[in-house]
Amino acid sequence: MALERLSERGYRTAAGAALSSPAMRGLPPHHVDVEIEVRYAETDQMGVVHHANYLVWFELARTRLCLEAGFHYAEIERRGLLLLVTGADLSYRAAARYGEVVTAACWVARLGSRGVTFEYRIERGGELVASGSTEHVWVDAASRRPVRFPEELEAPFARFLPDGSG
Repeated sequence: MALERLSERGYRTAAGAALSSPAMRGLPPHHVDVEIEVRYAETDQMGVVHHANYLVWFELARTRLCLEAGFHYAEIERRGLLLLVTGADLSYRAAARYGEVVTAACWVARLGSRGVTFEYRIERGGELVASGSTEHVWVDAASRRPVRFPEELEAPFARFLPDGSG
């Protein structure tokens, strides 16, 4: 299906039907979108985005989610907390190339007593380019020991669960 860009969160098919709702894009209703123009430095000799850059794009979307939850990630670190990556999963569906614009979407998939799982979709014009998830654990910055999910962050992050249960 050919899609025409409508806005940051919407697309239109060639026939003119709007695809602006997150559900029509395969996304939960509570997520953040970050638009990224593929830079030349992110591509390999074949002009295709190098696979490692998708994890960087996941991070861009994740830090935007923190900001929209009300906490810049630097502020979280100033509070003496770190959100360490303990796992990453990434599936490629299509190539992204220099000069194209992709959208990285992020939401919270799971909140645990000491950690959080984020899920992601990278799209280009409504086409799925990549998807994945990252698992994280909260740690004390000084001791590097796991700590419980910070109480003041739990409800703001829970807003980005698929059911918005926060």
